[in-house]
This record gives sequence, C-alpha cells and structure tokens, in this order.
Amino acid sequence: MPEGHDIEHDTADISSEYECLQCGMIVEAETHPGECSDCGGEFQNRAKSVE
Repeated sequence: MPEGHDIEHDTADISSEYECLQCGMIVEAETHPGECSDCGGEFQNRAKSVE
C-alpha cells in the first residue's frame, strides 16, 4: 500500500445498500436516504444486523 493512504479512513466513493423495513425496497446511497419514496417507511442499512 502506498505510504499516506489509510484505507480505514478513506470514505470517498463508499456507498451502502439500504432496505425499507415496510415494503422491502432497496436503494444504494452514500448517506442514509431518509424515508422510502414508495411507502414512507424507514430505511435500514443492509449491513446492519436486524436482531
């Protein structure tokens, strides 16, 4: 790895998948998308556990 390039803190071009907890719609975004445009439900990052 080139000196001065820290992968842990390089957040450029990082997007996540979010899933609506009500209708199941999936979107990809760099930040939390807010409310679902289809049903108004809440989105959750798909990488996060639903437990």
